[in-house]
Amino acid sequence: MVTSAHEGMHRIFQERPEILAPVFEVLGIALPEKATVDAIVSDATETKPMARHIDTALRVCPSDGEDFLLAVEAQERRDAKKESSWPYYIAYLQSKYRLPVLLLVVCRDRATTKWAAGPFDCGTRGWTAQRTYPLVVGPDNLPVITDARTAAEKPAMAVFSALAHANSPDIDAILNAMGRALAGMGLEAGAYFWQFLEKGLGKTPAGDKWRDIMTFVNYFPGEGTLLEKAYVEGEARGEAKGVLAVLEAREIPVSEDIRERITACTDVDRVDYWLRKAITVTHAEDLFAEDPDISEETSSEA
Repeated sequence: MVTSAHEGMHRIFQERPEILAPVFEVLGIALPEKATVDAIVSDATETKPMARHIDTALRVCPSDGEDFLLAVEAQERRDAKKESSWPYYIAYLQSKYRLPVLLLVVCRDRATTKWAAGPFDCGTRGWTAQRTYPLVVGPDNLPVITDARTAAEKPAMAVFSALAHANSPDIDAILNAMGRALAGMGLEAGAYFWQFLEKGLGKTPAGDKWRDIMTFVNYFPGEGTLLEKAYVEGEARGEAKGVLAVLEAREIPVSEDIRERITACTDVDRVDYWLRKAITVTHAEDLFAEDPDISEETSSEA
């Protein structure tokens, strides 16, 4: 079964390719910061009844050398089938695109990391026809980012670190640093990393910890949480993007009518009320239940 953790561990390479350089540095492979990265078709199925899908396939065009393809696989546990499918992916991509191919396997536990490093041989009677050496990153070689400044400077890598170390004793410190980093970001960037990490961690103890950090109003004394900042920036733009960001992060469907009602509202107090309710409601419509007429209350007090 494909899990949210599995998806997050490879999709981050598609959505935030800037992590390639630091990840390759961990592996001892030089890759310039300046490189174009494009996702390519990851379906490796031939015209026969056998479907094969690479988790993520990228074409990397470094500024200092030849282009190459990178197949990224997220692996949660040892799987003997991968020992034959991974060499197939490499051969397939090389044959189709006529480019060198590297295979990167991303793991979250040490036992899987050790197995995934291979090598995986194909041969018999003392002769090896093919040998596959995956590149592997996991808890042993990925940095543990517990400093908020580093997390703010390299948020994509910090998110990747959190995913890779989700089962580590350091996860609380990693998430705390990430939370502080997001508190200083703008709405758009902060909401992206917040949502990506929440989906990637899923319904796990680390995921619960992350949701606690993002919904504790007084977590950042004097600065406000991401929720508060989302509102402040939304107010400055004349929009209630903070409310929609919270609902989206919690995967609560929002109809076009409700979206229009939220974004069209110019009552600051009312939007603030919706934002705080967005943390706990189970349906978007619940935002408007017992919605106080804040404007009238303010007028009567005056």
